[in-house]
Amino acid sequence: MGTRADALAAAAREFDSGAFQRTLARRVAHRTESQNPESAAALRAYLGDEIAPSLAALGVRSQVFDNPLPGKQPLLIGRSDEDPALPTVLVYGHGDVVRGLEGRWRNDLDPWALTVRGERWYGRGTADNKGQHSINLAALAAVRAARGGRLGFNLVWLVETGEETGSPGLAEFCAAQRDALAADVLIASDGPRLHADRPTVYLGTRGVVNFDLTLRLRDGGHHSGNWGGLLRNPGTVLAHAIASLVDARGAIRIEALRPPPIPAAVTRALADIEVGGGADDPAVDADWGEPGLTPAQRVFGWNTIEVLAIGVGNAANPVNAIPHEARATLQLRFVVGTDAGRLGEHVQAHLHAHGFSDIVVSVGELMQATRLDPDSDWVRLAMRSIEQTTGRKPALLPNLGGSLPNDVFADILGLPTVWVPHSYPACSQHAPDEHVLAPLMREGLLMMAGLFHDVGEQAGTLPRRR
Repeated sequence: MGTRADALAAAAREFDSGAFQRTLARRVAHRTESQNPESAAALRAYLGDEIAPSLAALGVRSQVFDNPLPGKQPLLIGRSDEDPALPTVLVYGHGDVVRGLEGRWRNDLDPWALTVRGERWYGRGTADNKGQHSINLAALAAVRAARGGRLGFNLVWLVETGEETGSPGLAEFCAAQRDALAADVLIASDGPRLHADRPTVYLGTRGVVNFDLTLRLRDGGHHSGNWGGLLRNPGTVLAHAIASLVDARGAIRIEALRPPPIPAAVTRALADIEVGGGADDPAVDADWGEPGLTPAQRVFGWNTIEVLAIGVGNAANPVNAIPHEARATLQLRFVVGTDAGRLGEHVQAHLHAHGFSDIVVSVGELMQATRLDPDSDWVRLAMRSIEQTTGRKPALLPNLGGSLPNDVFADILGLPTVWVPHSYPACSQHAPDEHVLAPLMREGLLMMAGLFHDVGEQAGTLPRRR
């Protein structure tokens, strides 16, 4: 049976030989734009012609499924069962990308061709998410080769192709395929590290939900000279209504939408986390947000209400008229323990109590918050393994500030979730010039080979959920 060093050496050879780069180039060439209705064939081909053969080489049998929602993107499940007594690891990735935005990349780079410029590898999907799930596939292959054709655990793969359009049908699919996706833990990769030079582990995501506030007072505008001071101005009223929800320093004023106190384990995990500081990062406003919290606690351990858009009258060409209507779109980002499912009820009650009962509240789709306990055995394993491989203590984020469909894995499948990202904050994800850094790709490949090897080595002591 091969050693941990053998697995890392196999992973290093995969990268240093150029084989990993060639594989990623082939995957980038698939034009899997889920936002483009003409990409249906490309999405299915990526699963059937690219991912399925790669899984077969790992001894994983797979099947491509239609989405349970009509007209939505297909999904793939792969599974390899070595021994029912062993733990099962579910690995997730998404094969779709945002639009290529051809013609808007620097130096006329082709988004569908992997282009190397120094340490940067450019191409659509390099960071999100083809590069990341390619690392995990290659790491598993390295471990399997080092361990004589076995991983030491059972393996399930789930690949969707609609993440960039909100993962339609993913929840329904996982609920229907609960038996096929049965596992003991999710280990997956998406999103950026906290900083390029620090490996990162995160355990969940903040939830997110948008809501609209609409105030319509009358039909049509009325001359401000003739009617000013006599007619309520919806813009003024709506501005004061928003100010009742969140104060002038960004703190939430609706008690029902404030989170519970930050748990001690989360506070400990965030103690050495520094937010921002990168060359392309905006400066953090020290006096913004919930008072008494560190920047890390404000973005990873607390809730925020953000005004995304506000409209009244015609800002580009204002006229001397009192508008008839005002509208705003706000967003709640929230952590575990928030009663976000009753958001509309809470906002409407708060507005009514503050004299704004004629404002209509409309709530959008809700993505739930998730957070694995930082003291979980799976977290301890990941942190020890990555530090052993890299010689550096990883940043541990109890949850991302942003959102992923992690609630599907945590709530529907009931899994502890451990995410190990391989991108970095300035990767131009979703924009022209998307890229990854070659040193991060190589380090990520070794990290995941070490982690998967350690799962196999410690399989008998790891917690089971089935």
